[in-house]
Amino acid sequence: MASRVMMKLGDYKFSMITAAYDNLERTTSYRWAKQERISREPARQYVGPGDDVLELSGVIYPQFLGGLEQLNRMRAEAGKGKPLMLVDGRGKVWGKYCIEEVHEGQAAHFKGGAPKKQQFSMRISKYGEDAK
Repeated sequence: MASRVMMKLGDYKFSMITAAYDNLERTTSYRWAKQERISREPARQYVGPGDDVLELSGVIYPQFLGGLEQLNRMRAEAGKGKPLMLVDGRGKVWGKYCIEEVHEGQAAHFKGGAPKKQQFSMRISKYGEDAK
């Protein structure tokens, strides 16, 4: 993968010349089953890992490199309806993730309505491979 690629999700590449995210937040949860008990606090039992969710956000300036179709390409990846391999620009393979949401905001428009600036965010969750 080229060094300027920040992350690749399926066929979509986040990079400094396309949709560069400037914020990545990761939330990892763990599952604890709750067992109610009479006259005592509930007991909890660890039942395994929970969701692993990444939220990416950034800004696209379509008049520069990448053009107006970048968010539509993100949506096209989501519309495939299948888990996508996530690999970062350092070569770390994160595994398969599912696109749950793509959000778009537009600001400062050209004549004709094309945006000069597009804010985006994307929420992806770990697919959860079956045990081998």
